[in-house]
Order: sequence, then structure tokens, then C-alpha cells
Amino acid sequence: MKKTNWVWSVATLGALVTLSACGDSNAGEDSQEISFGATAGPYSDMLTKAIVPGLEEKGYSVTINEYQDYIIPNRELANGTDDANLFQHQVYLDAFAENNDLDLASLLTVPTAPMGIYSEAYQTLDDIEEGIEVAIPNDPTNGARAFLMLEDAGLITFKDEIDPLTVSIQDVDENKHNLQFVELEAAQLPREVGQKPLTAVPGNFALSAGLDLTTALELENMADQYRNVVAVRSEDVDGQLAQDIQAVIESEEFEAVIDEEFEGFGKPDWMEQ
Repeated sequence: MKKTNWVWSVATLGALVTLSACGDSNAGEDSQEISFGATAGPYSDMLTKAIVPGLEEKGYSVTINEYQDYIIPNRELANGTDDANLFQHQVYLDAFAENNDLDLASLLTVPTAPMGIYSEAYQTLDDIEEGIEVAIPNDPTNGARAFLMLEDAGLITFKDEIDPLTVSIQDVDENKHNLQFVELEAAQLPREVGQKPLTAVPGNFALSAGLDLTTALELENMADQYRNVVAVRSEDVDGQLAQDIQAVIESEEFEAVIDEEFEGFGKPDWMEQ
């Protein structure tokens, strides 16, 4: 009897150890810690309000690392400090990764604050006067977006066969109101609202400065390559975390938060289908 009891006890103990080990493994997965990078402002808010809650329901413990520039987040993603980030559009991601020899990839686009034309001098673009100054971003990417928006508003026309990603003042064919373009750093543009008759302000800088997107005289019809993306390391693009992030962003709960909390944000094509 004693021998039988000893054998039973060992077998039982082995089963308990096995179950305990499985339980520990699941607990580790259920509380997997990840870090998500974002620039301070609307996209950090989007993580907090619309993405992190869904990831927490899937068992993740999420730390949001906020950055004040557009250089550090991708470096921190590439070196493993962050597991994903949200702050940049596809054009910037591709250029930065190539110029810095980083192996990064995008998962999907998200609703993005559009560039807008703001004014304290005019109620509509129909009221503008001849020869007024228009402040626009001086970097090629955002500058191109500003010129495309001015074309959509009917204020300028372009020469034939332009590249929409690189269009500039040299591509302007007709300037109907003889607008005077003043090129400035994008971060400075919110301060020009009220100083210049018209100012084209990228959405993230507009929101950070307390501007209301819905008060813009014109909002850009944003191409998807200018909408912000969730980025990960290329090696992780098919991993479980990437799949879970995509599932959260494609959920009805995510869209409901966007509709309620991020008024004026333009939705990507996949959300409009």
C-alpha cells in the first residue's frame, strides 16, 4: 500500500506541475507587456482612447512612449524599445527607413487629422482678396499637400503631368488671386493663424495648438499615402501582436471612438468601404 500510495503521489504531483506550468504560460501571454510609440498629441490620444483598451482586452499590458520629434520613434522601434508606433504617414515611413537603413513596415492606415486652411480674416475662401499672403509648410511632403489642397479649393491650377507627391510652386500654372506663398516650418504655422490672411496647417500641429479642425475654411482631401500608419519591424509584420493590433483597429469599437472623440479626422479608404 505504501508503494502504491507513493506512485500515485508522484503521478499526481507530476500532473499538478504540468497544469501549473501551463497556467503560468497562459498568464504570461495574458499579461504580455508591449510598448507603443507615438508623438505627443492626437495620436497618443488615439492610442489611449481607441487602441490600448482593445489590446488590453486581448491580454496585453501596454506602455505608451511619447516623443517630441519624428526622428526618435522609428529608431526606438527599430532597436526594440518599442513594439509598434503611430505618428507618421506612409511616405515619411518609406523615406525614413530607406535613408536610415531601417527594416520597418506599416500594418494599416488609421483615421488622420487633415491639413486645413485657417483664417481669422475671412469667413470663406470666396472672400479672399488679390495678392494676399498664404503661409504653407516649407518641407517638400507637406508643401505638396498644401498645394494640392489649394488646387482642390479652386485657388490655383497645375501644369500637366505633375507628381502629386512632389508638386511645388514651380508646378503652378495659374494663380487666380496672385497669392503670395510664404514657406515656414510646419510647427510654426499655427502661430501664423491670425498673422497671415491664410495659413495651411497640418492636422497634428493644428490640434496640438488647440485649433478646431471643423473651423478650417478648407480641409484636404487626403490621399491614403498621407494618412498615418501603425508601423512595426518588418520581421514582426505577420506576428501575433500585429494581427491583434489590426483586429482592434478594424473593430466596430475602434470606429465608434473615432466618430465620438476625433471629429474631423479623415478615414482611410478601407473604413469607407
